[in-house]
Amino acid sequence: MGNSAMGDLSSQLRVALHRVQDWAYPDQIDHEAFRAYMKTSHDVGGEPDAPALFEDKEEEQWELNTFVTCEVLGWRGIWTSEERRRIGNVDLGRTNYLGLPYYGRWLWAIARCLVDKRHITLGELIERVSEVRERYVDGTGGPVDATPRATGDTEAVPRNRHHREAVGKGDPQCFSGTGGTPGFAVGDEVVVRELPTIFYTRTQEYLRGKRGTVAKVSYESLAPEDEAFDREDQEPEWFYIVRFRMADLWEAYTGCATDTLQAEISERWLRRAA
Repeated sequence: MGNSAMGDLSSQLRVALHRVQDWAYPDQIDHEAFRAYMKTSHDVGGEPDAPALFEDKEEEQWELNTFVTCEVLGWRGIWTSEERRRIGNVDLGRTNYLGLPYYGRWLWAIARCLVDKRHITLGELIERVSEVRERYVDGTGGPVDATPRATGDTEAVPRNRHHREAVGKGDPQCFSGTGGTPGFAVGDEVVVRELPTIFYTRTQEYLRGKRGTVAKVSYESLAPEDEAFDREDQEPEWFYIVRFRMADLWEAYTGCATDTLQAEISERWLRRAA
């Protein structure tokens, strides 16, 4: 693709809102627009969408390699699962979130995390990408040299602590007994709080403000909003499986009145129903 064609495509991707604009003046942003801009990229459940074809697809080799790499980074304490989800699903923006393949976003997360946490430099990453690109100039590729360019002091690598505490126990089992007394019990009627969603959340927008019933007191763990930023110093809390009537979630729902949906929600997002 030539530079001209690339520029044309980039200009189409540049603005997410379908009208030509640059950054706005303060008086051009009302509450509705601000809420829309603050909406996290991955929180799309319940939004109107065109019919889509869902099919089973066997992963390509690079996708499998990406998955394994991400698992290894977690096992070695380089990141937590919520941290990877934040970097790969939220921090890249809605345009890239909807435009890149699923494991393409995971690759984005790997690069961002390794650079941000000073395991590699951006300069090193750029040079290695350039090397790979040059091997494929003629379309055939070449032998892959997996030899590290340098080795460092493994003891000096900053790691999260819960990868050690979970050995032989599992996650979230490693947090057992650390969340205190559960605030809710099975059968309690609860309402999902309408908290501001800034930077990251795992509580779906279509559930906020809705009434449900606690179906299971599930487990203790760090809240997603804390774990996503590697805040292992924060107190774990209880997670619950909450059951909702689907007719209460969507006005246009035409299924059976008894149809239900269950979601996993942390305690901070729940309050007791009046």
